[in-house]
Amino acid sequence: MGRRVVVGLDGSAESRAAAEWAAREAERRFLPLGLVHVWEPVPAPVALARFLGAEERQEWSERVRREVVEVLRLRHAGLEVSVEQVSGRPAEALAEAAKDAELLVLGSRGLSGVGGFLVGSVGRAVLARAEQPVVLVRAGERTAGGPVVLGLDTEHPDDTLLTFAFEAAARRVTPLRVVHVWNPPPYAAYGLPADPELDAALAKQDAATLTEVLHRWKERHPAVEVIEESRPGSPAVHLVDAAREASLVVVGRRTRRSPLGAHIGPVTHAVLHHATAPVAVVAHD
Repeated sequence: MGRRVVVGLDGSAESRAAAEWAAREAERRFLPLGLVHVWEPVPAPVALARFLGAEERQEWSERVRREVVEVLRLRHAGLEVSVEQVSGRPAEALAEAAKDAELLVLGSRGLSGVGGFLVGSVGRAVLARAEQPVVLVRAGERTAGGPVVLGLDTEHPDDTLLTFAFEAAARRVTPLRVVHVWNPPPYAAYGLPADPELDAALAKQDAATLTEVLHRWKERHPAVEVIEESRPGSPAVHLVDAAREASLVVVGRRTRRSPLGAHIGPVTHAVLHHATAPVAVVAHD
């Protein structure tokens, strides 16, 4: 299908919010937008039930697609919008439909403010399969304004992740807030008093390492204002906190597979469940 932004559509408020987010992103990238609705086969006895009749389901799906396309074309005049229906298991079908896309966008159902995100089985399965960046969006969140937030591991900085974050900030003409979190000495675990001088020295050293890692990227993107934050503590806690003011949070996912299959890592998992901004998960080696 060529270069485009793809969004999964199931008619939910979350997928509609994802479609609107994806439309704005497609405009920023000067790319067409592709809406993909997955028709999931159901067992014959279930399909014959009156409330899940095949004809009714098909009519509902067509109406949803038509309504979403009409709204997007009205709000985003000039944006090329296509829509397609594919059959199969949602995660596999979405990953296949978006395999040549630059970006895949999905809706993510929200829980309460305490519960955070509920990243369903389809979202997790797509994240495990997709090779391109995947953005998860939930309904009702504030997506405009604010910096792009990047969670960065300075020991293993990845070019794919950094490129995505800097380009996202440049497209939005907004600062890039780079958050790196380091582990303080485990004083409490050994029953020892804290050492403020050692903590200060470690903080200074870590901040210098972060600046060094970002140096060549700031030279490549001189128009992007970079805010560097090096803090002790929990990476997930700091990233979720930073997400409150963010327009986008960018985190990584290693593509290496364990014997139990692909996984997204504990920090990315926590951010997906609790961040209040759209979250971009970038797969990298």
